Amino acid sequence: MKTEDSTEDTETTHRAAQPAEEDTDAPGTAGSPPPPEDARARRHDLTAAALAVLLVTAAVLIGRYVQNRTGTLQVQWPPLLASWDPHLGPGTPAALTMAVLVIAYGPPLAARLPWRGLLAAAWAGSTAWVFSMALIDGWYRGVGRRLTTKHEYLRVIDRFDDIPATLRGFTDHIVIGEPGNWPAHVAGHPPGATLTFVWLDRIGLGGGAWAAVWCVVVGSSAVLAALITVRVLAGERLARRAAPFLVLAPAAVWAGVSADGYFAAVAAWSVALLALAATRRVRFPAAAAAGGGLLFGWTCYLSYGLGLMAAVLLAVLVLARTARPVVPFLLGALVVPAAFTLVGFNWWTAYHLLVERYYQGAGGVRPYAYWVWANLACAVLAAGLAAVAGVRRSASYAPGAVRATLRTGTGTPAQRLALLVLAALVALLAADLSGMSKAETERIWQPFLLWLLPAAALLPARTARYWLVASVVPALLINHLLWTGW
Repeated sequence: MKTEDSTEDTETTHRAAQPAEEDTDAPGTAGSPPPPEDARARRHDLTAAALAVLLVTAAVLIGRYVQNRTGTLQVQWPPLLASWDPHLGPGTPAALTMAVLVIAYGPPLAARLPWRGLLAAAWAGSTAWVFSMALIDGWYRGVGRRLTTKHEYLRVIDRFDDIPATLRGFTDHIVIGEPGNWPAHVAGHPPGATLTFVWLDRIGLGGGAWAAVWCVVVGSSAVLAALITVRVLAGERLARRAAPFLVLAPAAVWAGVSADGYFAAVAAWSVALLALAATRRVRFPAAAAAGGGLLFGWTCYLSYGLGLMAAVLLAVLVLARTARPVVPFLLGALVVPAAFTLVGFNWWTAYHLLVERYYQGAGGVRPYAYWVWANLACAVLAAGLAAVAGVRRSASYAPGAVRATLRTGTGTPAQRLALLVLAALVALLAADLSGMSKAETERIWQPFLLWLLPAAALLPARTARYWLVASVVPALLINHLLWTGW
């Protein structure tokens, strides 16, 4: 079932440069004032961004007061898990260069490059952006050592000599107080996360540097998955307009180097494969659906909270108006759980023990009343003000989008993108309300935040550079003024 006009299927190099109905810049001629509706929408965008800034400011000021008075926030620079550390590094010139180049040339290039060329440029640009941000902290501290600290996965590689035996006994070491309890990140995730680095070590890519390269290169491919998904569900024009915002994602501060960037990519490709299968934009849709299911199953064994990505997957099916991929997707999704269960690892038992450990540590001290809203301030910093304004536009499209979807199954491309973005927002809010994400959400929520970034495509094209600046400058300041590592 197609989700867009057949003309979308042809790859043209100048497609995105032409006017379209959903382009808020289309009315009027160059130099003429925007219509009242457009001017009002822009004021609302700026208001949403201003309110987001106030939210972050309140989280900083109230957070510092609470932390200085009680110490219960368990972070040094609330609402971020960070410490004050003004510094420059070898990545500084590269990061500044990347920012200037993408802001100056990203929007027109995204409009004119052939589609496959755009995908290649986006992946390369995202990888360069994340690496340059990591290198602001230097090679050793920012890249090579990041995944080897006492909390990280690489500290337990030697305990997986017998993988089946280790998996059978994995739950015995989650709770604090048990002999040989796992480090924080190992205990806090299903064993699929640690196994990734075990397997890298087995093929000769051991150590922190190779683990970092894996997380950055694979994690940056999430940009491709998001672009492909937006294209097949909401049209190529919006995908092209979203590309610069995805490349210069503020979350690069934490993606370089973090395993959560890798988790985000796996989850994103699950969504992309389901979207391709649902819209029948691939030669073998059933195989694509099964592949998407396989990746979703793996996603759930990388992080317990990523089952919430089901909201985005459901939105894909709703927008495609089909249930045909459901059976192969579910069959694929059962493979990973079945394999782990047969070996002897029980996901549900591990999750309940994780909850116990969570409340044994900082999770039991950090006040829900602060973090339930301060988490959203962290999300603002990691997603950027452009995403905030885009989410505001998505919310304004929501009523019409729901009516169009329920009545005719169509809707404008902007409405369709809005529904995809809002599905990710629902998943993020569910994670927030659960109380299992108190602090560190600037890193942990990367798989959800990725899907908020394309909302920036809903903003007027002529303002794209301004919104890119508004999102990138805070990210550069955070990375240069704070130390955000564990």
